[in-house]
Amino acid sequence: MKIGAFTYVLHSHLPYCRQAGRWPHGEEWLHEAASETYIPLLDALHHLKETGCRYKLTIGITPVLAEQLADPLVLQHMEEFIQEKIRRANNDIQRFQASKELHQESLARFYSDKYQHILTCFQQRFNRDIIGGFRNLQNEGYIEIATSAATHGYLPLFERDSSVYAQLKTGVETYRRHFGRAPRSLWLPECAYRSGFYTSADGNTYVKPGLEAFLSDLGISCFFAETHTVEGGEPVGKAKGEAIGPYGNIPKRYVVPVSSHAEPTLKTTYLPYWVNQPGVAVLGRNNRTGMQVWSADWGYPGDYNYREFHKKDGVSGLQYWKITGAKVDLGYKELYDPEAAAQQVAEHSQHYASLVADLLRDFHRKTGKFGIISAAYDTELFGHWWFEGVEWIKQVLQHLSQIPDIELTTASEFIHQHPPEDILALPEGSWGVGGGHFTWLNVDTEWLWPQVHETERIMESLVSKYPEAQGTLKNILNQAARELLLLQSSDWPFLITTGQAKEYAIARFQRHLDRFYRLAEMAERGQVDEVARQLTDELYELDKVFPDLDYRVFQEREGK
Repeated sequence: MKIGAFTYVLHSHLPYCRQAGRWPHGEEWLHEAASETYIPLLDALHHLKETGCRYKLTIGITPVLAEQLADPLVLQHMEEFIQEKIRRANNDIQRFQASKELHQESLARFYSDKYQHILTCFQQRFNRDIIGGFRNLQNEGYIEIATSAATHGYLPLFERDSSVYAQLKTGVETYRRHFGRAPRSLWLPECAYRSGFYTSADGNTYVKPGLEAFLSDLGISCFFAETHTVEGGEPVGKAKGEAIGPYGNIPKRYVVPVSSHAEPTLKTTYLPYWVNQPGVAVLGRNNRTGMQVWSADWGYPGDYNYREFHKKDGVSGLQYWKITGAKVDLGYKELYDPEAAAQQVAEHSQHYASLVADLLRDFHRKTGKFGIISAAYDTELFGHWWFEGVEWIKQVLQHLSQIPDIELTTASEFIHQHPPEDILALPEGSWGVGGGHFTWLNVDTEWLWPQVHETERIMESLVSKYPEAQGTLKNILNQAARELLLLQSSDWPFLITTGQAKEYAIARFQRHLDRFYRLAEMAERGQVDEVARQLTDELYELDKVFPDLDYRVFQEREGK
C-alpha cells in the first residue's frame, strides 16, 4: 500500500539574453545550461522511459526560457557552442599526448565523447527541438511542466495589479503555444508570494488580492512556496465540500479573514494546503531533502570526488580537476576521476531514495496521513554546477520507482488525487535573504523600483487611451508591452544585489527602460509614420519574444 508520494520540482530559468552579448554574460548562459543541463536531462529522462522505468516529476520552464530555447538563432549559436567544446577537447587530446600527460589525455577524450553525445542527442534524438522533447514527455505522462510569470517578474513589488496579471497571463498563453495545453501548476518567481491586503485610491478602500486570486482566474491549481512561508502560515479552517481546483469556477476576488478559532493544522510541507479558500493549493519545499543537496557542509555536490567547477584549463577552459577537499586551494586540486565520481553518484542516489522513503514513512506513522515530499531545486544546479547531478536525478528516480510504498507523482496530479484538507493564509515571503523581499529591494536596487512603477502607470494609461489600436500603433503598443515585461525581470535586481553581473544587469534594465519610453512617447503622440514602423520592427527582431502579446493585457485592474 502506498503511504506517501514524491516529486522533484525542478525550476528552469535564465534571463532573456538572446543577442544580448556573449561571454562572460549573455547568450552563453543559455548555451551552457542547454549543453550541460537541459539536453543531458532530456537524454536521461528518455533513457528511463526506454528502459521501462515509470517515473514522474515536475519541471518548471519559465516562459522567457521557453521562448529562447525555441528560437532558431539561439539554437544555431548553441550548436556552434557545443561544436566548439568538441574542438577544444580534441585539441587538448593532442596537447596532452605530446606532453605525455596520460590522465589529462583520458579526461580530454572523456569530454570529447561527452560533448559529441550531447550534440548527437540535440541534432538527431531531439531533432534540434529541446522544447519538443519536454513536451513529448509531458504528453506521455512522465512529467508535468509548470509555467511561471512571463519574464520572472518579482510580483509582490509591482505597484499595479495590471502588471501582476500581465506577467501571469502572458506566462499561461506562452505555455499554451509551446506545449499545446493549459498549465495546471506555476512556479512563482523567486517563490515570492503576495498576500491580500486593503488599500485606498481616490478615497475608496478596496482589496488588493493575494496572488492565488490571479492564479485561480487563470486556471492554475497549485503553486510552490518556500518552507518558512508554509510553516509560518496561519490556519483559516477546514476545507468544506469537494475540492474544485481548476475543475470548477472560483470567485474572482476574495479575502478570507484569519479566524482565531480555526481548527488546528499541522502546517507542514508534507501536506498541501488551500490558500485562503478551496481552489488553489500550495506545496512547500521540503527542507530536509533540500539541505541534503544544498548544505555547504554535508550536501552531496561538495563530495571531494566530484568535479571542481571553478578551476578551468588555461588553454581550453575545460575542467579537469576534482573538489579534492573542503578548503583546498585551486592550485592544489587533484585530477578528476570519472569512475570514482560515478561510485559516489551510486551511493548518494541510494542514500537519497532511502531518505525520502524513511521521511514519508515516519510522517505516515506519526499522522496516518498520505504525505508528499516536494523536492525543489534550480534545474541548472544539475549538470552545470554539479557536474554529476543529472545522473544522480536519473538514479534516484530509478531507485524510488522500485520502492513499493512510495508513489512518484507530479504536483497537480497529487493535488487532484489528494485534495488538501486544510486552508492556510500565507504570509508574504520568498526564498531570498531573511525570507522577505530584501534581495530584490535594498540600498543597491531602490533606484530601480520607482522607474518600474512609473512604466506600469504609463502602460495602463496607454491602454486606456487606445483600447482598440490597429496597424502600426498597435505594433508600437505591443512592443512597448514586451519591453515592459523584459525590464520587469527579477533577474536584474538580483544580479545587482549579488554582484554577479551588476553592470550587465544595470545596462540591460536601462536598455529596456529606454526603449519603453521611446515607444510610449511615440504612442502618446500618435506617431505612426515610417520611422515608428521601422523602429518597432527593429526592436522586435532584437527582442523576438512573446509574438502573440496583446498590449491590452496591461489594462487597469485596481479595485476590480
